[in-house]
Amino acid sequence: MLDLSLLGTGGMMPLPGRWLTALMTRYNGKGLLIDCGEGTQIALKQCGWSCHDIDVICFTHYHGDHISGLPGLLLSMGNAERKEPVTLVGPKGLERVVSALRVIAPELPFELKFIEIPSAEFHLELCGYQIDAFRVNHNVVCYGYTLSIKRGGRFYAEKAQELQIPLKFWNRLQKGETITDGEITYTPDMVLGPERKGIKLTYCTDTRPTQSLVKYAEHADLLICEGMYGEAEKQARASEYKHMTFAEAARVAKEAEVAELWLTHYSPSLIRPKDALPEAKQIFANTKCGKDGMSITLEFDKEE
Repeated sequence: MLDLSLLGTGGMMPLPGRWLTALMTRYNGKGLLIDCGEGTQIALKQCGWSCHDIDVICFTHYHGDHISGLPGLLLSMGNAERKEPVTLVGPKGLERVVSALRVIAPELPFELKFIEIPSAEFHLELCGYQIDAFRVNHNVVCYGYTLSIKRGGRFYAEKAQELQIPLKFWNRLQKGETITDGEITYTPDMVLGPERKGIKLTYCTDTRPTQSLVKYAEHADLLICEGMYGEAEKQARASEYKHMTFAEAARVAKEAEVAELWLTHYSPSLIRPKDALPEAKQIFANTKCGKDGMSITLEFDKEE
């Protein structure tokens, strides 16, 4: 299962009750944060999660409302006695940007590792997460992220017994390991069924609608997508500043055939996002207005 909490839903500037952009996920004891706007530390505490447990931080881009909370967060992680390395992922220039921000956080009790995204599409595996970064269309280099949790095939104990595979090897085979025992080799396909449907989450802010977003969000269990402007009359402004309206985000969700859409990254002028929700729901029925602290647990399909 994948736990997630939408820590902040604001764009440009924080407002009372609305912190800047951030999403926290937890899987198998490993925490991953996407973006770190101002107020992220407070939002984490409000949802009862600890900054100590953040192992990976991914950045969509380097505008202040997506990264301004990082120095304070790193200091808090150090004060929480974090010792293990933390991996940072983001567009090119990541190490330079973070080094500049660390002028006010120069000493940390843990190592920072940097992965700079080298291309328009980039795949990596960290802490059990399958991470796909994909380029989107903003006025600076910006990426969306898809997080996938793979699920192996069902383990058939009767096959293992029939093949007289020693019990001590069952767990390792179930995890996909090939085992050589003397002259005999055991492979996972001997005892596992086909790979089952896993969990898929796509997160994207600060972009116009793009085919890359549709591609990487396809059949996602949840798409968290920017809807900076709710009003149809803001369409020209959205186009000019490389953002999306609620209706455009809903069309992306419909085309990608996702299970659910959460809107986020609201303009400070959008005081009551729910007032603009009906039009989006007409396009994609399972659209919801994200709000700070909104949480969910995505689970594997129990029928598989």
